[in-house]
Amino acid sequence: MTLLRALALTLLLTAAVVLQVAAFDAVSYDGVVPNLALLVVVAAALVRGPDFAAVLGFASGLAIDLAPPADHVAGRWALALVVVGYLAGRVRQDAGSSAMSAVLVVAASSFVGTSIFALSGMVLGDPALPATEALRVIPVAVLYDVLLTPFVLPLAMRLFRRLQPHQVAY
Repeated sequence: MTLLRALALTLLLTAAVVLQVAAFDAVSYDGVVPNLALLVVVAAALVRGPDFAAVLGFASGLAIDLAPPADHVAGRWALALVVVGYLAGRVRQDAGSSAMSAVLVVAASSFVGTSIFALSGMVLGDPALPATEALRVIPVAVLYDVLLTPFVLPLAMRLFRRLQPHQVAY
C-alpha cells in the first residue's frame, strides 16, 4: 500500500470515528449513535473483500474503543467490526451491485456488530450496558445505520474503488 493510500484510509477512519463519537452525540437515542465506522468497514468489504475489511474493522473498532468518552472494555468494538468486515466481505459476490442488497448487507452487519458488542459486554460483565437494555438498543442501532446508508456507503465505496491498487496481469 502506498503512502498516499494509507493516508487517505487514515483520514477516512479518523473522520468517521470523530463524527461518530463527537458530532453524532446530539442525535443519540439511549446512548446509541449512527455507526459510521461500521458503514466504512462494510463499504471496504463490498469493494475490497473480507481480508482487507477485517483488518480495517480491527483498526476502526480499536479507534472507537479508545476514543473518549469510551465507557466499556476496550476491544469489544474491534472484535465486532472484525467479524462484520469478514462476513460482509464474504457475501460481496452474492450481494450484487443493487442498492437494496447493499442496504440488506448494512442491516445484517449492523445487527451482527451491535449484537457481538452487546454479548461481549455481557460475557465480560461490563456494567455499561445491562442485558435488558442490549435488546432494546440493537433495533435502534440497525435503524440508524440503515438510514445513514444512502449518504455514506456510496461515497465510501467510490473512495475504496479509487484507492484500490491496480491489478497486474501475469
